[in-house]
Amino acid sequence: MDWVAVARVYEYANAMTDAATIFALSSAPGRAALSVIRISGPAVRDVLEKMVAPIPKPRVAAFRTIRHPETREALDRALLLWFAAPNSETGEDVAEFQGHGSRAAIAAILAALGTMKGCRLAEPGEFARRGFENGKMDLAEIEGLGDLIEAETEAQRRQALAQSAGMLSKLYEGWRTRLIEIAALTEAAIDFSDEADVSASSFMEARKRAEALSAEIGAHLDDGHRGEIVRDGFRVALLGPPNAGKSSLLNALARRDAAIVSAEAGTTRDVIEVRLDLAGLPVVISDTAGIREAGSAVEQEGIRRSLATARDADLVVWLSETGDSKLPEGISRETSLAIRSKADLRRESTADLLAISTVTGEGLDRLVAEIGRRASEAVGTKAEPALTQARHRQSLEVARREIAAFLAGSLESIELRAEDIRRAAHAIGRITGRVDVEDVLDQIFSRFCIGK
Repeated sequence: MDWVAVARVYEYANAMTDAATIFALSSAPGRAALSVIRISGPAVRDVLEKMVAPIPKPRVAAFRTIRHPETREALDRALLLWFAAPNSETGEDVAEFQGHGSRAAIAAILAALGTMKGCRLAEPGEFARRGFENGKMDLAEIEGLGDLIEAETEAQRRQALAQSAGMLSKLYEGWRTRLIEIAALTEAAIDFSDEADVSASSFMEARKRAEALSAEIGAHLDDGHRGEIVRDGFRVALLGPPNAGKSSLLNALARRDAAIVSAEAGTTRDVIEVRLDLAGLPVVISDTAGIREAGSAVEQEGIRRSLATARDADLVVWLSETGDSKLPEGISRETSLAIRSKADLRRESTADLLAISTVTGEGLDRLVAEIGRRASEAVGTKAEPALTQARHRQSLEVARREIAAFLAGSLESIELRAEDIRRAAHAIGRITGRVDVEDVLDQIFSRFCIGK
C-alpha cells in the first residue's frame, strides 16, 4: 500500500473538514490611511458579539469601536460590514473591519482575533479556496481573480476581469456540457446495440457533434498564445555584438539605469529584464550578452543564455553599429527587427533600416511604436476569450486528443469510444474544477429515458 498517498488523502480530507474561522489583513501591508481585515467561518457572529456589538443587519455598513474580546480595551474605530452565509464571497459568514491603516492598529486587531476560540490566521489564498469549495467561484475564475490582483497594464486588467467574471468558464463549461451530450448519445448506442438502426444513428450523431466541437477547440488552441502574451508579457530580446548599445537601449526604454553601461565590450554577462507598459500592453525587454566568439567559460555561458532568450522571445531586436542584419542561427527573420545603433556617431543612411541613438533620442519613438505594433498584432483584436494559462492549454490538448481517438474509432469499438469522450469531458472539467460523472447519467436518463 502507498502510505504516502494515503496520508495525503487524509490530509486533504482533514483540510476539507476544517471548521476553523479564518482571518487576515486583506489590504496591502504597511502604513496606510485605511486597512481591511476580513474574517470568514462559523465563529464570525461570536467574534462580532464580543468585539463590535451590537451586530448590524447583514450588508448594512455600521460604524463601531473594535474592542478586545477579553479586556474590552478599545483597539480601533472602524466601518463594519458582515455578510451572512451563504450570501458571501466564501459561502460562509463573512465580516470586514475597515479601519485605520496603522501598523499598531492592525497588529492589535489581529492579535485579539487570535485569542478567539476557533479562530486562526488564514493560509495563502484560503478565502478564495473556501469560495471554490462552497461553489462561489470555479478554478478558472479564481485564476482570473489572481491575475486581476497582479494586473499592471490595461490589457491585463481587461482580460483578468473578464476571466474572473466567468467568461472563460462559460466557454469551457459549454464544451463540457456538449461532451456530456456526446457521451449520452454514445451510451445510447451501446444500450440499443440490439437495434442496429437506432444504435448507428445515435453514434453518427455523436460523431457529427464531436467533429464540430473538435474544430472549435482546435481554433481556440491555435490562437498564437495571445492570452498568455497579455498575461505574461510580449517578450522582446535585445541581441547583437558586444558594445552595440543593447544595455544603453534597455536603460533608455526603462528610463532608469537597469543595466551597467561601459565602453568595455562584454560587460553584460547575464540576461537582465525590465517590464514596460506600451499602449496598455505588457512588454518584457531582455538585455543579453554580446554575440561573438567567446574565450572564457563565463562569457560562453552568457552567450548561450542570450541565444536561448532570443529563441523564446516574441520579437528579437538585432542591434549593430553598421546595420548588419546577419542573425545568429535559429533566429527567425519573421520575428526579428534589425536596427542601426549609435546613429549620432554614424550619419550615413541605410535604406529600410531604423537608426537609433540613445544619446540624442533619435529613432527611439519609432522603435517603441514598432514594438507596440508588433505586440498588438500578437494579441489581436478578437472579442472571444483567450487561453491565459498553460494548465488550460494542456487540458484542452488532452481533450482534443481524446476526441480525435473517438472520431478515429468505429461502432464495433463503441465501449472504448465512450471512454474517450468521458476522458475528454474530464480533461475540460479539470480547468474549472467541476468534474462529476453523475452528469453523464443525468443526460442519459433525461434525454433517452433508459433509467431502469
